[in-house]
This record gives sequence, structure tokens and C-alpha cells, in this order.
Amino acid sequence: MKISFCGGKLEGIITPPSSKSYTHRAIFLGSLAQGHSIMSNALLSNDTLATIHACEAIGAKITIEGDRIIIDGGKLHAPSEVINTDNSGTTMRIFTGLASMFNTRIEITGDESLQKRPMEPLLDALSQCGVECTSNNGKPPVTVKGYNRGGKVTIDGGISSQFITALFMTAPMLSADSEIVITGKMISEPYLDVTMKMMENFGVHTNKNDNIYSIHGNSGYKPHNFKIPADFSSAAFMLVAGALNGKITVTSLDMTDPQGDRRIIDILKMIGVQMNIDGQNIAVEMSSLKAIELDMGAIPDLFPIVATLLATAHGTSRLYGAPQLKLKESNRIETTVNMLKTIGADIEATDDGCIIRGKEKLTGGFIDNKGDHRIMMAAAVASLSCEGPVIMENAECCAVSYPAFIYQMKTLGMKVIEE
Repeated sequence: MKISFCGGKLEGIITPPSSKSYTHRAIFLGSLAQGHSIMSNALLSNDTLATIHACEAIGAKITIEGDRIIIDGGKLHAPSEVINTDNSGTTMRIFTGLASMFNTRIEITGDESLQKRPMEPLLDALSQCGVECTSNNGKPPVTVKGYNRGGKVTIDGGISSQFITALFMTAPMLSADSEIVITGKMISEPYLDVTMKMMENFGVHTNKNDNIYSIHGNSGYKPHNFKIPADFSSAAFMLVAGALNGKITVTSLDMTDPQGDRRIIDILKMIGVQMNIDGQNIAVEMSSLKAIELDMGAIPDLFPIVATLLATAHGTSRLYGAPQLKLKESNRIETTVNMLKTIGADIEATDDGCIIRGKEKLTGGFIDNKGDHRIMMAAAVASLSCEGPVIMENAECCAVSYPAFIYQMKTLGMKVIEE
């Protein structure tokens, strides 16, 4: 389906979807816990459904009732089939760690895009714990065969925090204590904070001493009922839309939440966006924007929408510090730069980000979102800065994280033409 986003002046109140990161972790932990857990306000998207299917394959009984996920967990067994995690890197990586608990060879794969993403650091770490691992030159499909004996393991923190999350979440299920040593620069560290917070909710404490994390084995998880918070990564698209051409209030945002992408609020303030914060409600409106320099290392998921925001800011902006963007659903440095350049932005890629020379207006055009949900949504928001429409195919890829995105944009007043 071809779809054209034709801009408009947006106005209204919107509630963003629930956090994808929290929903993934809640499903996994509820499945590992012995007993009955309920996750309310959960995000049901393509990615989180992949996690549900993976957990059902190892014995969890999962029921979906509206936005509630009811889990009877703890009765675990090795899966009897190949686990297909579709396009979900989080599912692939965390489940690979959990699969190492079983003394059975387990194959985990994904779609064509996921099969291009790295797995080698996690597999190397699992091998240090006695796990037999194979892969396609360090990429999916992968196989693992335990038992994972735990103990001391060293892993590079510079590729993906999801590898470390996989080790953390598996550790309490092992017979021995785990000591996880992270070397190099730790990227996307706020996601580890979310992981540890969720593990704490399910009864497991992680001890941190500089770059060394210790977790007791043979402790397991306790059932827990948890309300999934709203997603700052998704809220960023609506907040930027308001800043570019509108007046939008985004609700249900907990400013004390450890989500790293909460920094979108600080970024908007830095570049001069008019904003009012009232409890969990954040109102933004069209503002004159100024260029900034910003390290994206801890917040890579914000890269496409922040670059879109800065494309019409006064001056030259630089986003840096996030070479890991090349290893996302697409090479997000390349796809973000190509998308914005196609619709008239003055932007160039660097090895770890981009340089943007702000223009008063963009032109619009036909873009290739590469099936990447964040590129698709950033392009739609960019139409608010364009003289002509932003046209694309495969707009339904937004269902990975934000199934209601197009509908909500329409309700706020964006003109959308579907062919």
C-alpha cells in the first residue's frame, strides 16, 4: 500500500503506546516466575507477540485480555520447534540467553532483516559458561545447547545492551552465581537500568560494582503484577510533531521512569521548544528551533526523530556517539540520512551520527523506509516541515512498536492519503 503524509497543523491530546522494552521484559520474567502474573497496559505489537510465542514454546501459559497479558509461568521445558522471532531483536537476544538453560539443541531465527544483525558477543559470552553455540558467521540463525553453568563471564558493552540484558535475566535461573564483567564503553545503558528495575520487581537483586554485575543463581523469579508504563521512544514522535507544526499534549509520561528516551524532554528544551509539564502531561507547541550538538550513545532510538526535528532548526547540528545505529533494524545512520536528504534536508552521514544544516522548509518526496518502523514514523512527522507530501510504501511497519500511529496522526489533523 502506498501512503502519502501531507502535513497539516496538528492539535489535540494523545496517549502514546505502552513501552515495548518493558512489555518484552515483563513477558519473559512472568514466564520464568513460578506462578501467576498479570501485565496490564501491555503493548501488543508484532515484536511483543514474537516474545509471547517464544515464551509459550518453553511452557508458559499466556492469555491476552484486551491490554492485559496473563501469564502462568515456571513450568519450563525446551521448545520442540525452531523459534522464529520475526523482526524482534530483543526477543532474539533475550531468548537466546534463556535457551542456554536447557540441555537441548535449540535453533532461533528471524526474518531477513534480523538475520543481518550481530549475535557474536552474546554467543561468545554464553560459550564462556559452557554453552555450545553455532551461528551464520556470528548472525542468526543461531543454535545453543546448555547447560549454562553460570560463573564469571566477560562481554563487550559496545555493541548492544540487549546481549547483557540476556545474561542478566538468565542468571537467576542457573545453578551457580554469575559475575558479568562489561568491557569497553557501555552503550544504551538506560536499557540495563530498565532490566534491573524489572528483575527487582520479580524478586531478583543485581549487585553492581563499577563494571562488574553479580547475580545469585538458583534463586529464580517470583510472580508479580505490573502495569507497563508509557513509552518515551514512541511519545517522542508526537512531541516532535507538536514542536514542528502544532499544539499537542502527550499524556501518561512518568518523568521518574528510568527509560533513557525520557531525554527527549531535555532535548526539546535545549533547542527552544515551548513546553508545559503538568504532572504526567507534557504540552508542546510550534516553536523556533536552534541547532545543537548531542551525544546519542545512550539514546540511539531517538536518532531518526531528533534528526528530523533538527532538519529545520537554525544553524548546524551534530549528532554523534552512536555507531551502533548501523546494527539496528536498518543501518539507521544511512536510512535516516537518505530519508531526510530525499525530502530536501541538508544532511550528511558520519561514522557515528550525522551533521545537519538546518533549512527553513523541506520539499517532500518518495522515501524508502526500509521496513524500519522508526524511519517510517520519522518520515511521516517530517511531512509537517515539507512543502509537498512525503510518500512511502510499507507504512504498516509502524506496527512493530506503534500500531495506532497512523490513526493517531489522523486524529490530530494530519492529512493522510492511502492508495
